[in-house]
Amino acid sequence: MTRKNKTTDRASSRSAARLAAVQALYQMDMTGIDLNDVIAEFQTHRLGQVVEGEHYHEAEAEFFHDLVDGVVREQRQLDPMLDQQLAEGWRLNRVDSILRALLRSAAFELYIRDDVPARVVINEYVDIAHAFFEGEEPKVVNGVLDRLARKVRSEEFARAALGEG
Repeated sequence: MTRKNKTTDRASSRSAARLAAVQALYQMDMTGIDLNDVIAEFQTHRLGQVVEGEHYHEAEAEFFHDLVDGVVREQRQLDPMLDQQLAEGWRLNRVDSILRALLRSAAFELYIRDDVPARVVINEYVDIAHAFFEGEEPKVVNGVLDRLARKVRSEEFARAALGEG
């Protein structure tokens, strides 16, 4: 396998992990299922499996686990950061459950996973938003995550502005 194919495969498995993480976080929010139970369910029965005729792509299991576990672990820090980026008068607990799961997962990546470039995180979650929503939500995701990224990754954006990365 060529290096490009390995890179593409990894990117694809990370994209699948992000989508699965959003779904798992949504499921936890809606059903109250335990963190360990939802991770086990996805890793055993969904990631890379066929469920109700839908084929779930192979996902990087460790990355998926890190996202879901990390959001739960860091939620007390993430939610206020997201509240500050939402339009005036809006709070995270007022937005759609899928949108909330998506924003939390993206915020975790921006805040903790500095091994992933901020622009990659933003693009990935905007793509996920398009998978779930046809209205203005992808634009909202883009705006909220861009503002958050510029706060939590200000050095990365400064380097990019100087042409250093």
